Amino acid sequence: MTHFEWIVDGKSPVHVRTVLMAHGVTRTFLKQVKFHGGVVTLDDQEVRVVAMARPGQRVGLQLPPEPTNEHVATSNGPLEILYEDPHFLVVNKPAEMASVPSHLYPDDTLANRVKGHLVATHADSTVTHIVTRLDRDTSGAVLFAKHHFAHSILDKQLKNGELDKRYVAVAEGGIMPEHQVIEAPIGRAPDSFIKRMVRSDGRQATTELWVRRQSRSVSLLAVKLHTGRTHQIRVHCASIGHPLVGDWLYGRQTNPWIQRQALHCARLRFYQPFLDEWITCYAPLPTDMGNLIEHELS
Repeated sequence: MTHFEWIVDGKSPVHVRTVLMAHGVTRTFLKQVKFHGGVVTLDDQEVRVVAMARPGQRVGLQLPPEPTNEHVATSNGPLEILYEDPHFLVVNKPAEMASVPSHLYPDDTLANRVKGHLVATHADSTVTHIVTRLDRDTSGAVLFAKHHFAHSILDKQLKNGELDKRYVAVAEGGIMPEHQVIEAPIGRAPDSFIKRMVRSDGRQATTELWVRRQSRSVSLLAVKLHTGRTHQIRVHCASIGHPLVGDWLYGRQTNPWIQRQALHCARLRFYQPFLDEWITCYAPLPTDMGNLIEHELS
């Protein structure tokens, strides 16, 4: 089982709970530890979180076991790893692959392949904690946590806007101004289970974009997500009259160089608290987007 240990600093005694929360353990996760087989220790002795810890003592946390999800099949398909340590995994998802299983794609999604990797590497847990998802036809960097604690840390970074995702996109037409922030709430389209739209009663959504290059027919964009709504970049670009090239759902699938929406998660940055450093991962541009950019913007 995965175990963590921290030395109590400062000059005064503090609750064990205070030490744990200072290292990213949330109240929600403490409940999981308490009720699902985790152990909290002070100098190797099991204690309750209300126990007092003196400076110099060691507070330990043994994570609760995570039963394997038998509903997620194991796939041994290829996996392009961009970053890996004992707690986090970043992989490069190809287009035309779903992020997680569904009734349409039950056996060979990115999550299935990550489970296969965790099994092959004898990881402590084979549960696939996906943190950032991409649409099936969007390519690029996807972040996984290897255990509940790591997942809860990244969830907090997501909520605080600290987890930074940057995309490369190609949209139809010339976009002005060349830097803009789109703030428009997103909700379900009334006539579709899949499609989303800008609507006043939707969830708040913010997308920032920069035009890096443009021709008469398309614009090459750098995009930053400030929120993470379903289809957010696709919906926001379509809402300003510039749907992504190749986007059959929100625009037109008529470009000869790409058979999907021209969207790629090129960079992902997150804080790794166990190493006390920021991790930045880059996903190389796929061939179809490279061909599109070369022929439309060269």
